[in-house]
Amino acid sequence: MTPELRALFQITQRANYLNHAAVSPLPTPTIEAVQAQLQDVRENGSLNYQDWIAVKEQARKLLANLLGAKPEQVAFMRNTSDGLSTIANGLKWKHGDNIVTFSREFPSNIYPWLRLRNELGVEVRMCEEREGRIVFEELAELVDRSTRLITISHVQYASGFRSDLERLGRLAREHDALLVVDVIQSLGVLPISVESELVDAAAGACHKWLMAPEGVGYLYLSDRARERIQPTLVGWISVSDPEDYNNFDQDWNRGSLAWETGTCPMSLIHGLKASLEILTNAGTVSIAQHLENLTDYLCERLKSLDYEVVSSRAPGEKSQIVCIRNRGSLSAMKLYGHLKARNIVTAPRGDRLRIAPHLYNTPGEIDALLEALP
Repeated sequence: MTPELRALFQITQRANYLNHAAVSPLPTPTIEAVQAQLQDVRENGSLNYQDWIAVKEQARKLLANLLGAKPEQVAFMRNTSDGLSTIANGLKWKHGDNIVTFSREFPSNIYPWLRLRNELGVEVRMCEEREGRIVFEELAELVDRSTRLITISHVQYASGFRSDLERLGRLAREHDALLVVDVIQSLGVLPISVESELVDAAAGACHKWLMAPEGVGYLYLSDRARERIQPTLVGWISVSDPEDYNNFDQDWNRGSLAWETGTCPMSLIHGLKASLEILTNAGTVSIAQHLENLTDYLCERLKSLDYEVVSSRAPGEKSQIVCIRNRGSLSAMKLYGHLKARNIVTAPRGDRLRIAPHLYNTPGEIDALLEALP
């Protein structure tokens, strides 16, 4: 990663920011794009509305490219929870169906399924964490002929564990189930191809690794998923020709576009497009390699300190998120406060301190973190 790229992030002037798994600081072009669209509205009202729509479609295409999907398979949502809830609500469930997931998923990927359990009698089965890992065989044992859906995060928020999506996809197909993936902690910084990895549906938001403002999320539905999931929250742009205002006999829009209900946060979409262009130009493979180098270096240096690396660092399981635990009496919250006082930003997650660098972070910042650890 280049000095020119790093210069786009003003936070580097005042802090060592290693908390991108929560919220990413916005690069300068993203802020400028948001401001420019708002200025356009102030000066011109709706005069340039079609230009805004063009930016929205460009952002959709960039997002689809990161996913390895077709643009019409990607809908804009408010956040990850909206995407996962619309999947849960759009399937036809019956008593006796079950869903298989992981017990330490982020709540966005738990509550939509628990509602089905509480209201419809759908069973929610959860495999447990084993030393920072999800053991595939244990999860697979929970899947049977009544499993309708396997839902998992590509990268776990509290351990950094990365799941083998293709292996899970094959498992789901063997039981005629859908594989649903929360990709908020991976998209943009780890290569992914939803089609080749047999992902039926994916959801996420853009304020973490995609470096965009909060309030923009996305939903991907494969053609296979689209046949099973129906739109339940719809609006005036959910149909094939939204501007045919008086025609109420229209079919739903193609692909996932039926899940877009109405006007979107257009200024935020402009910001998203700017951020996606930065990520695209940098290249996901290059970003992933940079972050693997940084986190491998971090974990190697930690071996000589009084800290345990909770995150799996095995090939295929490690990610850009590293969670550590002090071997003594220092809690994650105490470590977080100690580092924050020194302008090093991390995150406490349970009994673990989470460290999550991005494309502009440097080995020098990892050294500074290590030197500051008590």
